[in-house]
Amino acid sequence: MVFVRSLVLLLKFLLLHSLFCFTFTTCFPQIQPKCHQYESHALLQFKEGFVINRIASDKLLGFPKTASWNSSTDCCSWDGIKCHEHTDHVIHIDLSSSQLYGTMDANSSLFRLVHLRVLDLSDNDFNYSQIPSKIGKLSQLKFLNLSRSLFSGEIPPQVSQLSKLLSLDLGFMATDNLNLLQLKLSSLKSIIQNSTKLETLFLSYVTISSTLPDTLANLTSLKKLSLHNSELYGEFPVGVFHLPNLEYLDLRFNLNLNGSFPEFQSSSLTKLALDQTGFSGTLPVSIGKLSSLVILTIPDCHFFGYIPSSLGNLTQLMGIYLRNNKFRGDPSASLANLTKLSVLDISRNEFTIETFSWVGKLSSLNVLDISSVNIGSDISLSFANLTQLQFLGATDCNIKGQILPWIMNLANLVYLNLASNFLHGKVELDTFLNLKNLGFLDLSYNKLSLYSGKSSSRMADSLIKYLVLDSCNFVEIPTFIRDLANLEILRLSNNNITSIPKWLWKKESLHGLAVNHNSLRGEISPSICNLKSLTQLDLSFNNLSGNVPSCLGNFSQYLESLDLKGNKLSGLIPQTYMIGNSLQQIDLSNNNLQGQLPRALVNNRRLEFFDVSYNNINDSFPFWMGELPELKVLSLTNNEFHGDIRCSGNMTCTFSKLHIIDLSHNDFSGSFPTEMIQSWKAMNTSNASQLQYESYFRSNYEGQYHTLEEKFYSFTMSNKGLARVYEKLQKFYSLIAIDISSNKISGEIPQMIGELKGLVLLNLSNNMLIGSIPSSLGKLSNLEALDLSLNSLSGKIPQQLAEITFLEFLNVSFNNLTGPIPQNNQFSTFKGDSFEGNQGLCGDQLLKKCIDHAGPSTSDDDDDSESFFELYWTVVLIGYGGGLVAGVSLGSTFFPEVFEWLKRIF
Repeated sequence: MVFVRSLVLLLKFLLLHSLFCFTFTTCFPQIQPKCHQYESHALLQFKEGFVINRIASDKLLGFPKTASWNSSTDCCSWDGIKCHEHTDHVIHIDLSSSQLYGTMDANSSLFRLVHLRVLDLSDNDFNYSQIPSKIGKLSQLKFLNLSRSLFSGEIPPQVSQLSKLLSLDLGFMATDNLNLLQLKLSSLKSIIQNSTKLETLFLSYVTISSTLPDTLANLTSLKKLSLHNSELYGEFPVGVFHLPNLEYLDLRFNLNLNGSFPEFQSSSLTKLALDQTGFSGTLPVSIGKLSSLVILTIPDCHFFGYIPSSLGNLTQLMGIYLRNNKFRGDPSASLANLTKLSVLDISRNEFTIETFSWVGKLSSLNVLDISSVNIGSDISLSFANLTQLQFLGATDCNIKGQILPWIMNLANLVYLNLASNFLHGKVELDTFLNLKNLGFLDLSYNKLSLYSGKSSSRMADSLIKYLVLDSCNFVEIPTFIRDLANLEILRLSNNNITSIPKWLWKKESLHGLAVNHNSLRGEISPSICNLKSLTQLDLSFNNLSGNVPSCLGNFSQYLESLDLKGNKLSGLIPQTYMIGNSLQQIDLSNNNLQGQLPRALVNNRRLEFFDVSYNNINDSFPFWMGELPELKVLSLTNNEFHGDIRCSGNMTCTFSKLHIIDLSHNDFSGSFPTEMIQSWKAMNTSNASQLQYESYFRSNYEGQYHTLEEKFYSFTMSNKGLARVYEKLQKFYSLIAIDISSNKISGEIPQMIGELKGLVLLNLSNNMLIGSIPSSLGKLSNLEALDLSLNSLSGKIPQQLAEITFLEFLNVSFNNLTGPIPQNNQFSTFKGDSFEGNQGLCGDQLLKKCIDHAGPSTSDDDDDSESFFELYWTVVLIGYGGGLVAGVSLGSTFFPEVFEWLKRIF
């Protein structure tokens, strides 16, 4: 028995000992560090290369993950770090939104972590570093995300060595709407060829600037493809639509990327986005096979035709954006059963909808835009069922009657735009206070009688921020506005308002004020400078007089647009401008301003548009404005500017982004400004991203409101012999123009002007130019209008000008040109007045025909003989033999026969 007891005790002891050892080893594994020392050191070295800056990351939930890293703890436990469960190598780094700021070293220690499978550095600020070529050493990477982190320059071709990649995201949009990264076509082809397992490829806002290779359709594992705003062109590979696993395709904002929809098969596509591309054609009936489609967004393209009823099969659809195409017919049958729709935008098409009663079934709608849709009947009361509606855009819809009473049932409305309809009747503005969430209200261009109504405490609680009441027959500013405490944007254009009440200058919350095209009289009150939050001020086309308040250049660091054109203002332009201001537009044209341009304008580093045309400014050429890095439009026409158009002394004045310069109708003199024009680099390009204006905002629903702060520049210049007003100049971003007409510029036109390949308009008329027309003008393939009239140019019209296919307007009249007018291509469309006043010219456009119809000759002998006959030497020769009078008579009578005889002799 003793033996048995001893054996039992021994077994218990061994069991307890085993349990103790097992528990100890499993519960306390951290006794031995897991992280490899060299990897820990590499991570700490990477950390030391950056500082923590809260504004380096955009996401509110971001935090500095590296702040907790230190050498006394296991790196596998650090924020953002994961290690392999067996080898303990660092395989996962997620430093997204970690507030890192600094420059990425080309030899960064990060690239020593060769076992990495995941690297996410998104949403940081790497201060325009280049992506190091050593990224190619991380051969095990499956996920690489460097998006939104301010990398710049060319994406290294070594990225294509990452053959195991499943996800690649390098997209980023800078604040100035310029692409920071570039990817060569050869590198893109290599990525497609080598990284054959890619499931996600995001290259948005990466300049590729080429066609897309057909091999893109070989990525059979691809689920998500985003290439928006990549400056793509050419035909989109149709095979991509047939990729078996594709769920997400985003090609937005590639204006020159063309394509059309194929015949669809059953597909896993959930989002299809083609906004602002060159895609065209009809929607195929087979679109009804995309049974998983949730978002279809194809606005601002070139689609046309009818909406197929099969679209109604896509019952999962939550968003349809068809804005600004050429669809027609009645889409009711295609849309009526899509009850999950949250967004329906069919605006700016050619639809005619007989009845809208079916819309009431779409009770999930948050956004409805039917602007510019022809509504054949009154809007149905069923709209009252749209209780979730937050956005209602119904401009230019042919809506008649009074303000629709059911609108007051839409308690969630944030945005209401009923402009440009036929609504009538009396409306108390304070009625809209019942819509407690309303932030935007536009009732412009109707036939309403609007009045303030009874003031109430509800006004102070109103959320209305944007109030647009253009063309509402106001003779004074409604007092309703006075008590709107949250008002930020106020537009009262095209009314008959004669004065601005003093209480308006106390609304310091105002960001935008437009009282243009009214009947304002008297001086601009200096109290306007109490509105220190103003970003836009438009008092143009009134009867304002007196001086421009001197504070307007210095009262607000936020002011972006100052538009006072078309008044009777006098005195000096404001002389002071605060450093670091936001001014992008200054338009003081069509006033009576005197004096010189203030040199303090150079403080306006964001200035894009400067127009002081049609004033009495007496100054020399403002070469110093060439220092303004964003200046794109400079108009000094119809003033008293004088002297040479050149840089002063040893100074350079590059005007590096200049699109349009109008110096016409002044007293400029001296030789043609060849050296200065050579520095106008923006005129050498037709690249869309380099030409677009900073202040042109695309329409979208991503914000709370719909394109509310969109501000277009209005600009007038001579085009094709007529004054043309560009009301929305930003949409003409490719307009490149030089107008130096009606001055006293002398000398020859240099050949180098042919290097300004982007030129669309060139006007050098009414000067003192001599010499020949440079043949290099033929290289200006975008040129639409050329005016060289009223100079002293000589020689022939270069044959190369006939090769400019876009040339619609030509005027070389009243010069000393000789020889035949080129007769091919565009020249056959020009009339005689384009060539009159050149006694040596001949051609079909003139009464004076060229005798030799075989075409222009290139030899000097031919030139001489041609001139010989054009000057009627036939008559002289006949006169020499038989007397001058007889010769002239015979020459008139027998000219054709004698001419042929002399032609044979010569």
